[in-house]
Amino acid sequence: MPDDTITIADGRARCLWAAREPETTYHDTEWGFPIAGDTALSERVCLEGFQSGLSWRTILIKRENFRAAFAGFDIERVARYTDADVARLLADAGIIRHRGKIEASINNARRAVELIDEQGSLESYFWKYAPAGDHVPGSMTTSPESLALSKDLKKRGWRFVGPTTMFALMQATGMVNDHAYGCVVREDVDAALRKASPHKL
Repeated sequence: MPDDTITIADGRARCLWAAREPETTYHDTEWGFPIAGDTALSERVCLEGFQSGLSWRTILIKRENFRAAFAGFDIERVARYTDADVARLLADAGIIRHRGKIEASINNARRAVELIDEQGSLESYFWKYAPAGDHVPGSMTTSPESLALSKDLKKRGWRFVGPTTMFALMQATGMVNDHAYGCVVREDVDAALRKASPHKL
């Protein structure tokens, strides 16, 4: 098996992409850990959409700006955004000023309101697509589950939710544990997932 970890100044082995800040802290405290609540999940869906075609580092550096621009990712508030808000966001140098992604984020908030009305919560809906088994870390960029999730969301009118983006969401939110086998955080994520049952394990 190739070396898929890196040891940094603190002497701990981590996934290769987590060698510097802000990635290190995000990797150690958030990535792969199960998240609770629809607001947190809405943030991840939005940020994964903005990340499409860009580095995750770019998104992390601008994350607090995104939170300010999108009302803390409050679904109901973002769903009520108007053309004036689109113009405001396009003028905000602190975020990614991509009209398509901005409009998709507002659209997705509106679709999220509908989905919550139907399913009870985003959390319960998304976790239905969590894979039942494990996989070799780093071996996939999509999965049958991310393909199915993407297909259903698109049918419901969501945008910027392709299967690769949805697999990245699954990695980020603990639906799959993609930490390298030698990563110091992998066992912590597994423990958090067991504690978070009935979602997984």
